[in-house]
Amino acid sequence: MDWLYPFAVLIGSIITLMGLGLPVAFAFFATNILGALLYFGGTRGITQMVANFNDAVATYALAPLPMFLVMGSLYFRSGLGEKVIHALDLAIGNLRGRLSYVVLSAGAIFAALSGSSLANAGMMGSLMAPEMLKRKYKPHMAYGPILGAGSLAVIIPPSALGVLLGSLAQIDVGALLIAGVLPGLLLVSMYAVLIWVQTRIDPKAAPQYPVPQVTGREKLKAVLVNIIPMGFLVFMVVGTIILGIATPTESAGLGCAGVVLLLMVYRKFSFAVLWKSLDDAMKVTAMTFLIISASMTFSQIFAFSGASNGFIQYITGFDLGPHGIVLMMVVTVLILGMFMDQVSMMLITLPLFMPIASQYGFDTVWLGLILLLAYEVGFTTPPFGMLLFVVLGVAEPGTSLKTIAMSALPYVLLTLLLIVIIMIFPQLALFLPSLI
Repeated sequence: MDWLYPFAVLIGSIITLMGLGLPVAFAFFATNILGALLYFGGTRGITQMVANFNDAVATYALAPLPMFLVMGSLYFRSGLGEKVIHALDLAIGNLRGRLSYVVLSAGAIFAALSGSSLANAGMMGSLMAPEMLKRKYKPHMAYGPILGAGSLAVIIPPSALGVLLGSLAQIDVGALLIAGVLPGLLLVSMYAVLIWVQTRIDPKAAPQYPVPQVTGREKLKAVLVNIIPMGFLVFMVVGTIILGIATPTESAGLGCAGVVLLLMVYRKFSFAVLWKSLDDAMKVTAMTFLIISASMTFSQIFAFSGASNGFIQYITGFDLGPHGIVLMMVVTVLILGMFMDQVSMMLITLPLFMPIASQYGFDTVWLGLILLLAYEVGFTTPPFGMLLFVVLGVAEPGTSLKTIAMSALPYVLLTLLLIVIIMIFPQLALFLPSLI
């Protein structure tokens, strides 16, 4: 059990430092310095850590990340999202729970355009939560769909977290992004069925109210003007990858160009919006690249100390079988999700999980998608699920975290069900990547 001591030192140091409030990147750098001095050749290990910086971020697979962030920020800051919500509101009509369906539908569209769960949930919450509560929707019918719609951005491409996971785990980023399309659509359908069941069980949870009568022609016009063009953007990003026309990096560039073109068509373009979007992307990208630099050295130290190999031998010694191993990974992520953000979980778990995946011969795209879904669940689990706090920030005064968490619970359970479905039917995730 010699591997246990470096394992405890490295993992324990990171968890302790993050628990004390140190930012993720700096917690990893501090642990790396300690690990380099103890297990990685002393000062020579620190020199290697500095040399890793360039290699870590000079990766072609990371190139789509800042462009996806720019694309999503342009979309949200320009006000195009409000046009989509208005068109969906007209198209759905006077269906019971209509605003919940509007949130879910708009969230699915925004997920295919932004790649950011926080931005998705923040926009839907600020625009729709006050209106839903004004219409006497019960909290679980107002906040639940917002949380569900926000989490869709993790799996429906372009997923910023998917790009990061693919880069850290050495998974084909394009295949991983495309793998989320069918499971993402299935998850949207499961969420829609959930809303329908909730309104059948308790009709008063989403009261119907008079809405202006709109002709079919007006609905069609709203869809053609405000929703169909978004389909053009989805094709630019997702369709070009599936058809083999573009790499993920090229599709990200096409997506940015497509958003700028739409802004000009709708007369929403301004250099102020462009500058703010570039500023948003720069801040997130800089911190992400710093974290990736720290992660690369951590993985090297972890392997060099013997902790990685010892942990693999220890886990494989239980003979849990492939599905048992994957379930163990998912449970680990769910537990960590109660206390950490997604990036922190990825940086800690991927150096442990990916060698085990190689040992068992798992398809890395399949496993990567399962882990993305597990990280998504961690985004909505108390006490530190980030999406919970985003929605709590836009909730009416006096709303408790427990109320938000209970609203998210059915959506979390459906996501866990989807993980089981993908484990049983891997082709749900692998069919589209096989076409590339």
